[in-house]
Amino acid sequence: MQLRYRYRLYPDAAQRQALARAFGCARVVFNDGLRARQDAHRAGLAYVCDAELSKRLTVAKATPERAWLSEVSAVVLQQALADLNTAYRNFFASITGKRQGPKVGPPRFRSRKDNRQAIRFTRNAAFKVTASGRLRLPKIGEVVVRWSRSLPSEPSSVTVIKDAAGRYFASFAVETTEEPLPEVADEVGVDLGLTHFAVLSDGRKIDNPRFLRRAAKKLRKAQKALGRTVKGSNNRSKAVVKVARAHARVADARRDFAHKLSTQLIGDNQAVYVEDLSVKGLARTRLAKSVHDAGWSAFVGMLEYKAARYGRTFAKIDRWFPSSKRCSQCETVATALPLNVREWACPCGAVHDRDVNAARNILAEGRRTVAAGRKPAAGRRREAETLNACGGDVRPPLAVADADEAGSHRGAA
Repeated sequence: MQLRYRYRLYPDAAQRQALARAFGCARVVFNDGLRARQDAHRAGLAYVCDAELSKRLTVAKATPERAWLSEVSAVVLQQALADLNTAYRNFFASITGKRQGPKVGPPRFRSRKDNRQAIRFTRNAAFKVTASGRLRLPKIGEVVVRWSRSLPSEPSSVTVIKDAAGRYFASFAVETTEEPLPEVADEVGVDLGLTHFAVLSDGRKIDNPRFLRRAAKKLRKAQKALGRTVKGSNNRSKAVVKVARAHARVADARRDFAHKLSTQLIGDNQAVYVEDLSVKGLARTRLAKSVHDAGWSAFVGMLEYKAARYGRTFAKIDRWFPSSKRCSQCETVATALPLNVREWACPCGAVHDRDVNAARNILAEGRRTVAAGRKPAAGRRREAETLNACGGDVRPPLAVADADEAGSHRGAA
């Protein structure tokens, strides 16, 4: 399994200037290659291949107009062209139906005003982690790294990133092997929500931190200060960074919470089952801000890859499975259960907490799915959809009308 390990970098003033030069050169090479292909397409000429773009880059470095490209590592420039080629391949695969997921548009020009800049070094660039713990990058120098954990293996590449808040990171691509944890007897079903971030089948409820809501006052103050500045002024540049740092603190806190909770669930349970939520559909409702603030997709993604890494079982339950309306004891499905009803009584005599009952049903359905040796219903449905479907269903499938439902009432519009 290939994973990325990210660490904070602390370049000095000269190294920041060298990195800015590398960011700019990579951006220019990407834009030059994109412009060459667009011009060839407009003129009705053949598609400019990857080798031709690489040859043109070598010729351009020998000209006075592009001689400054030689000031940065050649690997950085070649990787910029590789990114362009990947973008085109994804675009062509998307329009021909070979690529799953949402449709991908054609590559766009990179701007020097983008809040995020990145360059990549491969093994050919001879980057190295020194004995003193610094990261040696060609034509940049030895950069101080804050090592929060050790690398599991020799990295195949490193991507240097500058985010909108002005922070620098090194993202290493490493190969990891499966590290099975000791088997445990517990299994858990997880019901995700907004009042509580997660409700477990054993009755535990994890509060929703609401990081964005808690930081709303500081964000509002920083954004108002930004709105009062003059465009193009130094004060505006400083205000933009302050807003970006406020958002970065929210994102970091949310990511840290999701990592800790997902690690705990994977470590304590042999199997974890969750519901396949339509986040894109829920994000189009009046609860959009709260849905995005919860970060369900990132959390479920962490559960999935950690389960694969540590030898745990993970499965998603079909989003149309009636987890809330179904009695976890007698399996009777209620006819209607509005969202404002948090507790309900089944005719069998059982009284259910809505969320705990849903988590228990998710656990039972996940066990049945895994025991039957078949894919979860959500996975089967995705395979039946077109390759470039824009996402999961937002509405349930059509059902056959009952005898007393067929036809229209007199006077109905």
